[in-house]
Amino acid sequence: MRLARRADPSSNRSRPTRRRTSAEPLAPARSKSAIRPEDRVRRAGGPLDQAFYSCTCGYAFQAAVTASVHCPHCGDAQAW
Repeated sequence: MRLARRADPSSNRSRPTRRRTSAEPLAPARSKSAIRPEDRVRRAGGPLDQAFYSCTCGYAFQAAVTASVHCPHCGDAQAW
C-alpha cells in the first residue's frame, strides 16, 4: 500500500494567510460551563422579592413585596 506524501506544512502556496483587521476584534472564548448571573436566577425560580416591614403594633416581619401586605400579628394593612 502506498501512502500519499503530504506537502511541507511550512509552505502555504495554495492560499495566502488572512490577516485580521482592526474591524474584527477577537471575542473572548466562553466555556460551556460558564453561567451568566441571569441564568442562575432563572434556574433558581426567579428573584425572591421580600421586604422587611415594621408595624405600628411593634411587630417586625418579612413578607413578599405586594401592594397589600398585612401584619401577621394584628392584621393591620401596611403602607407600601
